[in-house]
Amino acid sequence: MDVANSVIVDVEGSGAIRQAEIEAARRMIDRVEDRFGIKPRKVIADTAYGAAKTLEWLVTVKGIEPHIPVFEKGEHGEDRLSRSEFAYDAAGDRYICPAGKPLQQFWTANRAAKAAPPKDDLYRYRARTQDCGACALKPRCCPETPAKRLLRSIYEEARDVARAIAATPEYSISRCERKKVEMAFAHLKRILKLDRLRLRGPRGASDEFLLAATAQNLRKMAKLLPA
Repeated sequence: MDVANSVIVDVEGSGAIRQAEIEAARRMIDRVEDRFGIKPRKVIADTAYGAAKTLEWLVTVKGIEPHIPVFEKGEHGEDRLSRSEFAYDAAGDRYICPAGKPLQQFWTANRAAKAAPPKDDLYRYRARTQDCGACALKPRCCPETPAKRLLRSIYEEARDVARAIAATPEYSISRCERKKVEMAFAHLKRILKLDRLRLRGPRGASDEFLLAATAQNLRKMAKLLPA
């Protein structure tokens, strides 16, 4: 959807699975670019689209600003240290904890040269047991394990781009603009009575969504175009 005018530019029905929805969004972005020569400057979406691979595709492959909350797993409450409190040292490829101790992938010499790429796209950083054992922050950092461990995605640079955008005033505007997309779904259900699908199968669902989006666009464009 073009949030400036609330005009729907593409539609694709998908299963109620997060990965299926993400793949449908990627296909729609490619399809709109191929058909109309339109590529968005930014993409606004919720946290479900904040997976590392999706952000990498938007930032590196498409050159689109991701105005999307990053899908985080390491953030905790006030009683536990969060992942964001560990600073990443790019030059040394390590994390520095709030107590000033390093977390590294390898503590043995020449181990890095022999390491294979991670199969799950996650690098693993760990502190030394002797550092964590004598640390006053251990009850808030890693009370269940002898030493602190952190995961870092191979797409972390794209995640950092999304985090930096989330701290800008424009991101706050994007969060308000995303309500226009949610409102379109609400109008589908309440005004166009699309609270359930009548046609069978994925093809029928896609056709029904396309017809409903066409009806919505006609209503909006009647107000946008001069008489």
